[in-house]
Amino acid sequence: MNIFFQNVIAGLETGSLYALAALGLVLIFRTTDVINFAQGEMAMFCSFIGFKLFTSLGLPYPVAFIVTIIFAVLFGFIIEKYVIRSVNKASVVSKMIVTLGLIMVISGLATALFGIDSHYLRKAITLDNLNIGGVVIQPNAIFIILVTIVIMSVLFYMIRKTLFGIAIRATAQNETTAKLMGIPVNRITSSSWIIATVLGAIAGLLIAPTTNVSTTMMGEIHLKSFIAAVVGGFGSFLGPVVGGFLIGILDNLVGYYITLKWKTVIVYGLLIVVLIFKPTGLFGKIHRKKV
Repeated sequence: MNIFFQNVIAGLETGSLYALAALGLVLIFRTTDVINFAQGEMAMFCSFIGFKLFTSLGLPYPVAFIVTIIFAVLFGFIIEKYVIRSVNKASVVSKMIVTLGLIMVISGLATALFGIDSHYLRKAITLDNLNIGGVVIQPNAIFIILVTIVIMSVLFYMIRKTLFGIAIRATAQNETTAKLMGIPVNRITSSSWIIATVLGAIAGLLIAPTTNVSTTMMGEIHLKSFIAAVVGGFGSFLGPVVGGFLIGILDNLVGYYITLKWKTVIVYGLLIVVLIFKPTGLFGKIHRKKV
């Protein structure tokens, strides 16, 4: 039973990172109807920045972490203002193709600047493991779960209780009407990209000790965060969180009790089952219009 609980906690740890990245995807989708396929590469680039700040410049880890988040804010702002906004009048499909192009651009830039080698980045918390009732728990895992809970709580409060959150929901519901009501849609869209980039950067920095920092580090994370968003429902902010935790726990339990080879198969199987029985996701809703 102790092994079971250890796998659940490990699943919550990785699921937290899937949830953070999935929230970023949903936030952008809800405000612009665009799925940012380049979010993984953006997170990877931010992780490299954090790695260089920590190793090359010798900054303390907390300082390097904070400076990386500041970089992520600027990175998200630049991408939205000078890339996404420039194709604002294009179709949704065209905008998605632009994000696919960003994958190649950011990946190529990272390769040119940082190389193709894989680098180790220390954990945020390096204390000894805890033994609680026979269950071995890594302090870093607790830290990741708590950080994720705090971030998501703040984000949910902001979306539900603040004027900024109301503006986000209004923009997501109808951009034209939001503009007529005086909501600065461009500013809201820019803020959504900034928040999503920050969420991806945090996920990248926290997962780096497991995957190492490399140009391919976010491939699987981004894919599973996308699946988490689909399973939970792109129409809900709670859905991606539940989807992320569910996939994280399922990943670890299948990998331990069945086989590591079936981890990805089971995740895709879950996605197919959910889409068959609930195409909008577990927490998604079908919006009907009277005609």
